[in-house]
Amino acid sequence: MENKKIRRSRVGKVIKNSSRKTVKVEIEGIVQHPLYKKYIKRHTTFLVHDPEEKCKTGDIVKIEECRPMSKLKHWIVRDIIKPAENVEV
Repeated sequence: MENKKIRRSRVGKVIKNSSRKTVKVEIEGIVQHPLYKKYIKRHTTFLVHDPEEKCKTGDIVKIEECRPMSKLKHWIVRDIIKPAENVEV
């Protein structure tokens, strides 16, 4: 009987892709203040492993937790949900 650990997954937006095989993904969440009951936006950024280097800035991606790839990379890109809209100026 195998006990497989369930991996966490999240959906976020690529905000930076200047490094090789690494992208920076921002996750946005809404939390309620415990005293004032007002809803506040919270942002969390993750360094994510992108082995095929397909992600571009502005893409909406699904990321999944994995073994540590480096000191700060513990997530991997699983799927590009929505590609970035190319706007030429």
